[in-house]
Amino acid sequence: MENLPEQQKKKSGLKKFLLILILFILVGGGSYAYWKYYYVFGEGVKSGYLNYAVRKGNIFKTYEGKLIQEGFGSIKTGGIASNQFEFSIEDDSVFQQLELNSGKYFDLRYKEYHGVLPWRGNTVYVVDKIVNMK
Repeated sequence: MENLPEQQKKKSGLKKFLLILILFILVGGGSYAYWKYYYVFGEGVKSGYLNYAVRKGNIFKTYEGKLIQEGFGSIKTGGIASNQFEFSIEDDSVFQQLELNSGKYFDLRYKEYHGVLPWRGNTVYVVDKIVNMK
């Protein structure tokens, strides 16, 4: 009977450890999810001719586009291809302006994330503003 308080202390210590462990896992998982999907890793402006702007998706309909940049890049040894910038579009008004002006030269401001969310688009690059159109 004298061991009863000692066993309660052991159970209490185990419960406290498990609570701290679960809390640590939740905070760590939440921090990782924020860093991976919501933290803006980079911002910038890309320029080029708009190849297409489309709305597509099986479950989540998102706006996607492709910009053809001037200059050439190498795909593999011995091959060349144009520089292409594939991006997602977060704003309806930006998409409508791009859709109506396919083939024109644009300067697009974008945000870069570490990961892709299905309702945000198919790429880590998300265009949020048209800086200039020629």
